[in-house]
Amino acid sequence: MKTELDSLATALYVKTDDLLKASPHLAPWRPAVGIAPRLTDAELITLAMMQAMLGFTSEAKWVRHARSHLRHLFPYLPQQPGYNKRLRKAAELLRRVVRLLAADTSVWSDDVWIVDSTPVECGRSRETVKRSDLAGWAEYGYCASHSRYFWGLRLHLVCTLQGLPIVFALTGAKADERETLLDLLASEPHLVTARPGQTLIGDKNYFGRDFEHQVAQHGIRLLRPTRKGEPERPDACLFKPLRQVIESVNETFKGQLDLERHHGRTPAGVIARVMQRILALTAAIWHNDHTGQPVLRSLTAYDH
Repeated sequence: MKTELDSLATALYVKTDDLLKASPHLAPWRPAVGIAPRLTDAELITLAMMQAMLGFTSEAKWVRHARSHLRHLFPYLPQQPGYNKRLRKAAELLRRVVRLLAADTSVWSDDVWIVDSTPVECGRSRETVKRSDLAGWAEYGYCASHSRYFWGLRLHLVCTLQGLPIVFALTGAKADERETLLDLLASEPHLVTARPGQTLIGDKNYFGRDFEHQVAQHGIRLLRPTRKGEPERPDACLFKPLRQVIESVNETFKGQLDLERHHGRTPAGVIARVMQRILALTAAIWHNDHTGQPVLRSLTAYDH
């Protein structure tokens, strides 16, 4: 297998098509009677991944590019409104494909996870905040890395040291990181019950006696830095060499996959666009793992 975008797209299409043939109920709902779509769901998922990988934040511009350069892969391409509507309805299928790819890697069973949240800004002007369909979900929060407030959401991500997404959630900007993590662990208990002795690395915001007790009840050992006023934690020496990995994964989303330029204006639109980027990263790691690449999180072979 080659490590270039066409090979990744072909492999993802085959994987998704096989999934939908084995489990047709996973496809987005459509009426039993009507015109069958000319662009299959597997092709839609592949197009969504390629859009995020190539850095097209405008769907209209992406469809124009695909019509000019990707006809050898997609004989039929819809108009931008049709692509947009189908993509928003396919968010659950995107999530299923992400899990399928992640579980089909050698690093899925890693016994060390990292957890963090990163801002997903959704607007800057006061008028946008007043009129946005995201009002009520998006809210004002503080971004410590940029020392500023923002209006939007947060992407909470648990992943392996190689950056492979395990579980994730989109919440309001003020959502408590600890409560969100506990909700993620509770939503998929089979993930941790099958992994005794799992280690989880977080930053200083994942603290609290009750919180750490609840994490331990899931069979997870939590590593975090020592907070001011606390006695030195015995595992502090293990944390520092791995802390930068968390920031590196977030930078992949923001610097290479344009997470901060998602251009979503509705809840369904934001979810679909964030899922595209999670799919792109997962697909690259999956393909790199199967082709024996030394750096699993590298997107360089696919972003042009």
